[in-house]
Amino acid sequence: MSENNPFGISIAPSKLRSKAKDTSANNVARADAAAEKHGFVDRAPKKKRGRKPSPRTGQVHAKVMPEVAQDIAAEAKYRGVQQGVVIEEAWELYKKDKGL
Repeated sequence: MSENNPFGISIAPSKLRSKAKDTSANNVARADAAAEKHGFVDRAPKKKRGRKPSPRTGQVHAKVMPEVAQDIAAEAKYRGVQQGVVIEEAWELYKKDKGL
């Protein structure tokens, strides 16, 4: 095939071979140094971007009576905190009362 077409690729198994790359730490460091010398720089972000995760990751989906939901929402709005903070404080008071 490649004899007839000079731009063709022969796919005979004996002519195509693959070699594994040397991925040793020394070889990778040398390749990185050579790349930097020629102006190639690592463009990967150095640290994770965006918002830091909140420590409050546990979610409680409690269904309560509408008047209780309104009371919790009103208290949270009055104090300028999230409703979860009100629930956390109520839970702490419950545990203190039970001696837990």
